[in-house]
Amino acid sequence: MTDHRIEQALGYSFADRSLLATALTHRSHSSPHNERLEFLGDSVLNCVVARRLYERFPALPEGDLSRLRANLVRQETLYRLAQSLSLGGCLRLGEGEARSGGRERPSILADAMEALFGAICLDAGFAAAEAVISTLYGELLSAIAPGQPNKDAKTRLQESLQGRRLALPKYALVTAAGQAHAQHFTVACEIDALSIRTEGSGASRRAAEQMAAERALERLQEYA
Repeated sequence: MTDHRIEQALGYSFADRSLLATALTHRSHSSPHNERLEFLGDSVLNCVVARRLYERFPALPEGDLSRLRANLVRQETLYRLAQSLSLGGCLRLGEGEARSGGRERPSILADAMEALFGAICLDAGFAAAEAVISTLYGELLSAIAPGQPNKDAKTRLQESLQGRRLALPKYALVTAAGQAHAQHFTVACEIDALSIRTEGSGASRRAAEQMAAERALERLQEYA
């Protein structure tokens, strides 16, 4: 069952399986759905990440810590975590949402991740949720360069290419789908000199570009 697969990916088994089912249920499918759990999980996630940053960077001022936290809990980061867990295949979506690509929609996957954190908190307490979140965020926290808390992926990619004396990347819109209030964008990032092409998606073109740039940075490491 897909429920068990996501438990294995999370490294956590639910005592109350109805909580897991609700966390994986989008409002387009049925009720109860995961929006209330998402609300709870958002607060749990923010608290855990804030604590980890506070402990890891004792010399950073409040402003820098806040910016680092915002980067770690934003939709794009949650979406990437969800993808690493293959969460999309476990979601319960309405037929229309499933047909329109809901299993890969960043907003739906990010919300489901937060709902899972909320469900774990209700199932076994804050400490259990903290343990799962700390494990999932371990590599992200280790990779933080606190001297550069304000630089987004596009800026870091541009600076990296300039440092190699290469031309700046090109961004091109691949698709734009959905209604005006719920659009979904896919953008390509191309680095011609290295034959690198990556794609990112998001609820805005800017978010999609940032994701594509982040993936390009990962590819760029192969040329270090």
